Amino acid sequence: MALSGLDIYKLLPKTNCRECGFATCLAFAMQLAKKAVSIDKCPYLTKEAKAILEASSLPPVKLISLGTGELKLDVGNETVMFRHEEKFHNPCGIGFIIEDNLPDTEIKEKLEKINKLKFERVGQKLDVNLVAIKQKGESKRFAEVVKLVLNNTALAIVLMSDNTEALRDALKISSERKPLVYAANKDNIAKIASVIKEFKVPLAVIAADLETLSNLTKELNSAGITDLVLDTGPKPISDKIWDLTQARKQALKKNNRSLGYPMLVVVDKKDPFEEAQEAATYISKYAGIILIKGIESWEALSLLTLRQNIYTDPQKPLQIEPKLYPIGQVTDKSPVLITTNFSLTYFTVLGEVEASKVPSYIVSVDTEGMSVLTAWAAEKFTPEKITESLDKFQVKKAVSHNNLIIPGYVAVLSGDLEERSGCKVVVGPKEAAGLPSFLKNL
Repeated sequence: MALSGLDIYKLLPKTNCRECGFATCLAFAMQLAKKAVSIDKCPYLTKEAKAILEASSLPPVKLISLGTGELKLDVGNETVMFRHEEKFHNPCGIGFIIEDNLPDTEIKEKLEKINKLKFERVGQKLDVNLVAIKQKGESKRFAEVVKLVLNNTALAIVLMSDNTEALRDALKISSERKPLVYAANKDNIAKIASVIKEFKVPLAVIAADLETLSNLTKELNSAGITDLVLDTGPKPISDKIWDLTQARKQALKKNNRSLGYPMLVVVDKKDPFEEAQEAATYISKYAGIILIKGIESWEALSLLTLRQNIYTDPQKPLQIEPKLYPIGQVTDKSPVLITTNFSLTYFTVLGEVEASKVPSYIVSVDTEGMSVLTAWAAEKFTPEKITESLDKFQVKKAVSHNNLIIPGYVAVLSGDLEERSGCKVVVGPKEAAGLPSFLKNL
């Protein structure tokens, strides 16, 4: 649990030596509380005080990394229950379960489809994260499928087996990719722990209730195994949400380190729509990893879109670079549309302009990521700001006409904008959906 500035001050030497760069120990303590400086700045901390401060600075939910390279997946490191309190740090990983009793050709087809689950939305790339290999047959076949997966995808992997020999064989060929082993339980914890210590990879722990789960993590911690992911097994949605929420509360509010790990959920539904709905629920609260079977693009896109919305920092709206954007084969006769640099606004306008098939220019005004009406109300989307953007981006050199199209919701700006910019202002539709017909009839 984070300490206050005064709590930290009590642990400092109180000499006001200034070697840390601050005038007093109290000033240094206040900066430590804000995480603005490192405890290493104080050369006179006792070992005991340093241990306490280091423990208090750890995130309540431990950061766990799976996989390697550009597609490495980080989960955990969360510090709040609700994103408006600060933000959620690491988007939950979305993965797909492949059973080892499938033919190689079908497995390759699935992997090819999974690798293609890449999307772009409001200027951000959306990707899936994991492939989970589930053992259904013999140990030899499990290792063969693991090797097949490793050769056909760079995504992080999960090894789903409770057979220690099968896991050992699979880890001999996959440990460098830092897979997640799923899962240890109260019956096999000693055997699984020996495998994990040998290969030094993250481990999922499963138990039906949080108390048993807590006891298992303590046992693993005492054995030196700390890279853990937790699961409370198959349950109705309401019970699962209760477990996810209570584990998060225990870690954040009660400083319960034994439950301070990312949570994993396996969604097992035959109906893909039910599967998507249940997975979406766990993205909202508070899964760190979600494993599903459906690999259709519509299902993946719906989950990735929801994840993007939830894990966007609410204090930093998605923005694009403010500039003049040519859309299509523009000429000096092409229309000029004015909008803000809020990503969702810009890409909505962009989509409708492209749909109109009328080559146009879009001027993205720097409104600090605010939408049209919000920016207007905050005086970030004003005639002065728009005129500055026109001059900065040299719009008058790009076109031979003198016309600007502004959003219909801010028609009130037209008179003042004409006076300041020297341009003729045309009031466009209020909604972007009206742009195709508007541009065609302009």
